Amino acid sequence: MNVSDPIDLTFYLDKDNSPFVLFDQHGSIRYLNDAAEILLAYAPKQELYDLALTYAPQDYGNKTTPIELNYRQLNFYAITVAYQNEEQIGIRFYYRPRPRAPHQLDTNRMKLTNINTILEAAITLFAMQNPMPFDLLTDTDLPEFKLDQNTFSKLLRKSLHLFRASADLHLSLSMAVGESIIADHKRRPIVRLIIRANGRYTDDDPTIKSLAEAMRIVATLEERHILFDIPYIKE
Repeated sequence: MNVSDPIDLTFYLDKDNSPFVLFDQHGSIRYLNDAAEILLAYAPKQELYDLALTYAPQDYGNKTTPIELNYRQLNFYAITVAYQNEEQIGIRFYYRPRPRAPHQLDTNRMKLTNINTILEAAITLFAMQNPMPFDLLTDTDLPEFKLDQNTFSKLLRKSLHLFRASADLHLSLSMAVGESIIADHKRRPIVRLIIRANGRYTDDDPTIKSLAEAMRIVATLEERHILFDIPYIKE
């Protein structure tokens, strides 16, 4: 190929691991790469467009800004915003490297578990000490899968304890359709547990994150809810 020939960079942009979205002046998406399609499953389009406008350079060109952004298991440490005319503006997100797992996940120590049974036991114990209205929406047909039962029970107890002063409590447990995470070097389906209330304490957040990481559970801790993406491991 002659070096002067035009180069189509679409393929390389599509396969870039960093999410990239190109908006028009009305906030409509003109282009997004494969990684950005995943991001948009967790982040509202309008929020990404507002980020682009907020952190755009004052003049034509590009500007990179360090910023902590967290959309469930997607964590970013910086964005670059660029535009060369008034009709289009692009934003690129830089993933924060994930810390290396401290040890290999030993699935042989994990037992086939009915997660509903463990969840109901933890709720019963919590309700004895913290009487409050609560509702539980769960898929009772969830098949058994492998869990470190002791660690997961501890994780549930500590998580529920953070909602001890809430007016009420809402829990849901189900398979996350069409989503997966990497656990023990394999892509696994997700069992998603959400604990939600009008507010919560945060004193045990570091311990909860540590317990979750040990089981390769992705923990998202927000002001009013805790979300766990649990790897569905059968073998």
